[in-house]
Amino acid sequence: MAFVIIDLVCVAALVGIDQLIKFWAVHVLEPVSAMPLIPHVVELRFILNQGMAFSLLSGKQLFLIIATSIALLAVAYGLFFRSRDNRLQRIAFILVLGGGLGNLIDRVLNGEVVDYINLLFMNFAVFNFADICVCVGVALWVLVIFLDEMHSGENTSKEQ
Repeated sequence: MAFVIIDLVCVAALVGIDQLIKFWAVHVLEPVSAMPLIPHVVELRFILNQGMAFSLLSGKQLFLIIATSIALLAVAYGLFFRSRDNRLQRIAFILVLGGGLGNLIDRVLNGEVVDYINLLFMNFAVFNFADICVCVGVALWVLVIFLDEMHSGENTSKEQ
């Protein structure tokens, strides 16, 4: 049972960090629009995104809220009922759940998501801390799947 509490605290911490940064962005970054973080590499640029990644499904807030909620319920189920013995999978689910909830809160309360990280060295979408959590979590989840497949392949070859 302790792992559930630890997982919930980690998810809450990620959501809290995300919301604090977005609060800062709204109050400090919005008035100036942009400021350099690493000159010619990364700037902090205030953007309100009504869609998801790359502004896809812009203006489809109800659909995005419902789809995100269903996906996050599935991730929460995986975290709390399917990943007790796999630490890397738990971390992946915590990251996806924390980041997803951070953006879902924005979408529900404001109808749009606050984005603020702009990579100047490539033409890429402006994103936020929650997006980073989700992307890293999904990458870890894919790694877990590959490692499980490799491990199960080793077991079947040893049995033969």
